[in-house]
Amino acid sequence: MRKWIGAASVALMAFAAVPAQAADKVVLMLNWYVYGEHAPFYYGKAKGIYAAEGIDLEIQEGRGSAATTQAVAAKTADFGYVDVPTMMRAAIKGAPVVATGVLLQTSPMSAMGFADKNIKKPEDIKGKTVAITPADSMTQIWPLFLKKTGLKESDFQTVAGDGQTKLNAVINGQADLLLGYVMDQSMKIKDATGKDVFPIKFADYGINMVSSGIIANADYVKANADLVRRFMSATTKAVEAAEKEPKAAAQSILDANPKGGKIDTLTQGFELTIPLYRTAETKSKRPFQVTDQNMTDSVNLMVEYGGLDAKAKENPKAFYTNDYLPKSGS
Repeated sequence: MRKWIGAASVALMAFAAVPAQAADKVVLMLNWYVYGEHAPFYYGKAKGIYAAEGIDLEIQEGRGSAATTQAVAAKTADFGYVDVPTMMRAAIKGAPVVATGVLLQTSPMSAMGFADKNIKKPEDIKGKTVAITPADSMTQIWPLFLKKTGLKESDFQTVAGDGQTKLNAVINGQADLLLGYVMDQSMKIKDATGKDVFPIKFADYGINMVSSGIIANADYVKANADLVRRFMSATTKAVEAAEKEPKAAAQSILDANPKGGKIDTLTQGFELTIPLYRTAETKSKRPFQVTDQNMTDSVNLMVEYGGLDAKAKENPKAFYTNDYLPKSGS
């Protein structure tokens, strides 16, 4: 009897000594300091969605989409969450990067100011002062917005500065509006002042253009196809879970980064992001399933207004792939 127990113990000890397969360490670099739009990544990590796919996720804040794209191109980050048109500009110049999923399929670009100023349509911009950041993505598309809405440069004044200067101009009353993202700058203004902001969205005036998505180094994708599929599967599930629990998703940001903002504006910012996930063509699809037409239209707009090299129009599909996304229901 003692021999049997001893043998069983040895067998159990041998079994226990076999290590579980280690999770793959993955670094995701964001486009900027954390704000509400980033909630799904933190929620997916907190809820174990990435771990369930065998991924040990590290989320790093970024310093702009261009800098994050450079980090991914150099393989100092495995994946990036960036403005896809910004990634296109780098890719056409030779950066080995590709979008493995486009999350924001409707543009968040807006002209926004305090709600109590009652600036709610393009006509209301006449006679006002608009704060811009020269050469950023919104300023490049701004002339198209003016063209679509019949406004002229002479209809309003502009003041220029960096991102923080632009915010301060509106907060301090030096400008009536600024060009910003509906879920980002509007929440920063509200955090600083407690006052509501009203955005005039470019997308409401026929500017159909993608925005943020996941990118990876093209060589990394080829060498790690299974990992890329697992990462995109987890990220898709994380977005779907966060959509159902916006406040809990926003709270996961603060749980990971207590100085990451205020729960009310993080939640509101994320809730403003959710409608940007889909277009009329993708409303019944899972997140990230961008259409070829949407990407082609975005490339064409970027060539005409955003400084993208005209050769980009020859093959819009070179910038993105849906091949690593989970199938419906999986």
